[in-house]
Amino acid sequence: MTRSQKKNPFVANHLVRKINKLNTKQEKKIIVTWSRASTIIPTMIGHTIAIHNGKEHLPIYITNRMVGHKLGEFSPTRNFRGHPKNDTKTRR
Repeated sequence: MTRSQKKNPFVANHLVRKINKLNTKQEKKIIVTWSRASTIIPTMIGHTIAIHNGKEHLPIYITNRMVGHKLGEFSPTRNFRGHPKNDTKTRR
């Protein structure tokens, strides 16, 4: 189920404050956040946000095509290292 239109998209308050401060100063710094559930809004375009994936912060440059998506979609939490070479259990 999606979020109600009355409520507007969820964006963490600290994230909005930091982006607005950088926009008024016209600076481009990396913003570090753990808020993977935050929605990308148009004021974030052009900024680099380092999103936590459970182990480290991955820097993501926000473009206009990302608006409306969640921050967590752009920092994968699992690394797929490929299928094992000698896996005889799955073959029948």
